[in-house]
Amino acid sequence: MGLAADVIPAHTEYLLARVDKSDLPRERLRRLGAATLKTEELIAIVLRTGTRGENVLRLAERLLGDHGGLGGLARLSLAELTRVRGIGQAKAIELQAAFELGRRLQFATPDERRVIHSAADAATLLSDMGYLEQEVMRTVLLDTKNRVVATPTVYSGSLHTTVVRVTELFREAVRQNCASIIIAHNHPSGDPTPSPEDVAVTREIVKAGKILDIEVLDHLVIGAGLKFVSLKERGLGFD
Repeated sequence: MGLAADVIPAHTEYLLARVDKSDLPRERLRRLGAATLKTEELIAIVLRTGTRGENVLRLAERLLGDHGGLGGLARLSLAELTRVRGIGQAKAIELQAAFELGRRLQFATPDERRVIHSAADAATLLSDMGYLEQEVMRTVLLDTKNRVVATPTVYSGSLHTTVVRVTELFREAVRQNCASIIIAHNHPSGDPTPSPEDVAVTREIVKAGKILDIEVLDHLVIGAGLKFVSLKERGLGFD
């Protein structure tokens, strides 16, 4: 056992010595810019090191392949990431920090914020909700020009009128002085057909928005993939 442990690092150093350093992700980024790198190369830079028997680029490729690409990887929780072979707590934290920076960049400056023109625009923004295993409710906070300010999650778990507290749902919108909001929740079953409870919740939210002078533009039910239903377009809960 002791001999094998001594031999492996030397063999690894030999293999690395034969790699053209200009082909390494960090060097390629320095020479060519981040936009030219493949997704797995960018992930490899964040991870920095691989594992015994698997270099960092192979590790990044496996992560993306096993979890449906960048979107699937970004949706993993910290606990789920740490259970992945080759990803300890430090690497999991670094990945989550990088993904969160990417999300926050969407709302960094007013001129670069996404503008919502339709229910489809909002559904695309929230498309990751179609892959969640539990029901969650988010609000899309909008300014006076329908630019996205933030998309906070306000509830997790089974949603119905006795669970959703309107004051909590509007709290962040009031704090950020938003002109309007869009409500969205997912159906883990994959079927976005609104339930009677969805319609009842919508009706209460719309009433509260009128009192607070924050317009509720829509309530979306997100299903599997890119399927969604706009309750506003169907006239459900919007009298």
